[in-house]
Amino acid sequence: MAKLKIKSGDTVRVIAGEHKGQEGKVQLVLIEKNKAIVEGVNMISKHEKPSAANPQGGIVKKEAPIHISNLSLLTKDGETTKVGYKMDGDKKVRFSKKSNEVI
Repeated sequence: MAKLKIKSGDTVRVIAGEHKGQEGKVQLVLIEKNKAIVEGVNMISKHEKPSAANPQGGIVKKEAPIHISNLSLLTKDGETTKVGYKMDGDKKVRFSKKSNEVI
């Protein structure tokens, strides 16, 4: 399994698929499935039965996972970039391959 270079809390842009061009913050990374849940992207409608937590039930909108290969990390100035790793002293850090700055 390849190392995933996108982490929870990163701001990403969708670069392929139905939601191409949308941006959002990564809420959760599913390592074993190579997918991530991005805030406000890939919304689905789910039918929920009434329960104690949701007594009304009905149709609920929620985010569905999207494959990591369809996401690209955004830099502080809003450009997409690839991510690399390098040693900074004794620590391994992520850096932007476009601007060569530490993320």
